[in-house]
Amino acid sequence: MKVQNAHWEARSDWFNSVGREQRIKDYITLANQLIWQRQGSFFAAAMLAAFYFNPITTFTFYIVVALTELLDQNLGRHSKAWDGKDPVVGRQILKRIALNTVVSALAISVFIVNIAVQQTSGGHFTPLFFLFSASLFAVMYNSQMIGILLLRLSVYAFAFLSIAFLDVLRYSPPLRSNIWLEFFTIIFVLYFIIDISAKFYVRYQERLDQMRLIKEENERTKAALEVKRQFLATVSHELRTPLTSIMGSLDLVNHGALGEVPEKMKPAIRIAAKNGKRLANLIDDLLDLQKIEAGEMEFHFKPISVNDFLDEAVESTTGYADKLGIHVTSVPSLHDCRIMGDRSRLMQVMNNLLSNALKFSDEGGSVEVRVQIVGARVRISVHDDGVGIPKDAKDRVFGKFTQVDSSDVRKVGGTGLGLNITKQIIQRHNATIDYVSELGIGSTFFIEFDRLNNAGAESAENVSVEKVA
Repeated sequence: MKVQNAHWEARSDWFNSVGREQRIKDYITLANQLIWQRQGSFFAAAMLAAFYFNPITTFTFYIVVALTELLDQNLGRHSKAWDGKDPVVGRQILKRIALNTVVSALAISVFIVNIAVQQTSGGHFTPLFFLFSASLFAVMYNSQMIGILLLRLSVYAFAFLSIAFLDVLRYSPPLRSNIWLEFFTIIFVLYFIIDISAKFYVRYQERLDQMRLIKEENERTKAALEVKRQFLATVSHELRTPLTSIMGSLDLVNHGALGEVPEKMKPAIRIAAKNGKRLANLIDDLLDLQKIEAGEMEFHFKPISVNDFLDEAVESTTGYADKLGIHVTSVPSLHDCRIMGDRSRLMQVMNNLLSNALKFSDEGGSVEVRVQIVGARVRISVHDDGVGIPKDAKDRVFGKFTQVDSSDVRKVGGTGLGLNITKQIIQRHNATIDYVSELGIGSTFFIEFDRLNNAGAESAENVSVEKVA
């Protein structure tokens, strides 16, 4: 009894091991996919044999071959519900595969040997070629399960040897006869089939190993992303709350709410407040980046009047521009134009573009924001006459945690995430972002959206579409 239990436990472990159920599913899937290809080949062989040999016996045996396909079709339907977890069902499917293989291989072998029996002269090239083709087809498409493949090839090998001995038994030829040459050639063909069977099986095994490694790597990546998500959530909770308190306190000190601040302390407090704001911006950018990459950032699309949106964006940067001594102008479109977008996310985009244009411009410079209709699209461009961007720097401009490496730019702080987040938000709007620039002359960043026609704007006016990227 213990021996029997150990036997069934071993078989259960066989089915539960990695890749076993995948082999069975691959085998059945291919068997059902290639049914017409197999039957087309056998039908063509039957037609050719029927023309030169007895058509009644030829088509009788062919019909038997065709009927064996119904067994595989029935097995395919039965195995669809198997999820690979129940070893009992797996063993039942394997038994049926083995039975179907024996029945199918025997039917094919009898069909081909019958042709060889009817061919009494000129060797047996035709039936041997049919049998070789069937063997090669099995090697190419049944290498998922080496045991089943060897079972089928064993039946075919018996058919090969039967054909090889057919004329030997008929004529008892001398060893130097062509009949014996054909016999030894068939033995060589059998060796060739066994050799390529091993190679196909090894390649299939390598593919399974690659799939397993990819799956394991995918699981590790998911785990790493989850750790990253938890870390950023901790950053948001553990840093944002005390940081807000610190920045609020520094703001009170800077405005004299807690009493007069000594002149020597004012620069240090201003620096602390500035760096606190930079840290808060970094946290916000990290959280936005994490949401985008995890597909958790929500977008609420509504029709947006681009001219009105532009005025709001420019107005929101007026204080910062005045502080830097830079003049910002806006040039609206002469025609009313609308786009579908998430207003708050697009305002984040414009704040990033305008903030960069202002930071990289010299005091007394100017920044121009313009709306243009370009064919069926709407273009919003932000132009500055600042330091410019070197050539071949596009990957760094839109990269993560990167800034263009020049001494003129390094004097400006930033997280290096703003334009990367901007690009991803723009892509979620099915829009494009790009720039043209020249060192020492300035840069123009522009984004283009599909223009919303009047009919589309009216139908979407009261519709808010929430999209999770």
